[in-house]
Amino acid sequence: MILLDLPLPFVLTFLFVIGSCIGSFLNVCVYRFPIRRRLLDQLKSLNSHGSGCPRCAASIRWYDNIPIFGWLRLGGRCRACRLPISPRYPLVEMLTGVLFVVLYLAEIPQYNANGTLIWGVFSDDGPQNVRLFPMETWLHVRYALHAALICALIVASMIDLELWIIPDGSTVPLMVTSVVLSGCFGQNWLVPLWFQDASIVQTLRTLLPAGIAPLLFYWDCMPFAAAWPHLHGLLVSLAGLVVGGGVVWLVRIIGAMVFRREAMGFGDVVLMAMIGSVIGWQPSLIVFLFLAPLMASVVAFGCLLTGRGTEIPYGPWLSLATLLLLLAWPWIWPAAEQFFDQGPVLLLLGVIMFLLLIVVLQLIQTVKRMLGIKGPAEQPQFVDDGIPMLYPAERSDPCAGLWPRSLWTGVRSGQGLQQQHSWKHGGGR
Repeated sequence: MILLDLPLPFVLTFLFVIGSCIGSFLNVCVYRFPIRRRLLDQLKSLNSHGSGCPRCAASIRWYDNIPIFGWLRLGGRCRACRLPISPRYPLVEMLTGVLFVVLYLAEIPQYNANGTLIWGVFSDDGPQNVRLFPMETWLHVRYALHAALICALIVASMIDLELWIIPDGSTVPLMVTSVVLSGCFGQNWLVPLWFQDASIVQTLRTLLPAGIAPLLFYWDCMPFAAAWPHLHGLLVSLAGLVVGGGVVWLVRIIGAMVFRREAMGFGDVVLMAMIGSVIGWQPSLIVFLFLAPLMASVVAFGCLLTGRGTEIPYGPWLSLATLLLLLAWPWIWPAAEQFFDQGPVLLLLGVIMFLLLIVVLQLIQTVKRMLGIKGPAEQPQFVDDGIPMLYPAERSDPCAGLWPRSLWTGVRSGQGLQQQHSWKHGGGR
């Protein structure tokens, strides 16, 4: 199913070219967002000046700025001063173009010459039941929204890998856009706002006490989605935002209580809220509770074995898990759907899971103390104004990346401020 009945090879080539051009813009976002602290300043920085060499300040010519080929043409060096240009630039451009193509093949159903569906899986409660827009329209609108999500995830992941921060410029604009677009089109969702297996509710009502039975309600959401598609689409996006960001916020609070230090950054909260606003609350729980922990734990275990520490930025794994969910949705959802079929029981299971999380984390801390394994300092930390903190203040290091690069060590030394900074920060940079 291709909009305007264009040949598939032409569409895929066009998407790769557009994706690589957008990837060039993403490189600008990756470089400029961490320099500014406020969201508005981050967005303004994108149009503040043209791209140029950081050493000789020579402007980049338009034909040197062609995605992928411009870097190859220059041999990976500045035309004027021959300063090496990071290969990250063409890699991001190529990655974006490839993902645009792969996502299109994964989300847009394809038919053969006889009109038989050869690819494309629709759930029984999918957006096709709403009939607000033609299928070609809402499928391509949803694809565009998911492609924008991939762009935001690339920017957030690249910055988080390098600087361990996630600027608001990489998350908040898409989060707001997704909420508005979901309300306007009403068919961007993967899963409806609510669904459940009626037989599970009926069985549990006969087994549980009479006082709890009324809490096991049953609601068929599809008639509501068909009658009020715009409101339903808006609620799906808002629920995903709240649940996606809220579950990370709870883990952040629990981690701070147990470890007496920051367990997850606030940037991860906003990142997961953005993801939830696009894909909905059920898929966002799959990402955060199942896919991302599995990927991150393997990498963390590898870092532990190689002596590289036990802490890793979590944003890239949330991003990779979201990408895997979108590309492998026809295989992931049938397995996860059985979990969400339980309806109201999910609320009880959620409470039990978070209580178990507290117990497990406490046991891990106890075992580490018994084995004499020393973790990060747990005593209260102090910031410049003398206010005690239970865990190190987020973004307290001017070299963390979210501060202007003019505050780096070499500039402080030239201003005669390095000794004062070292005294305040215990010899830090």
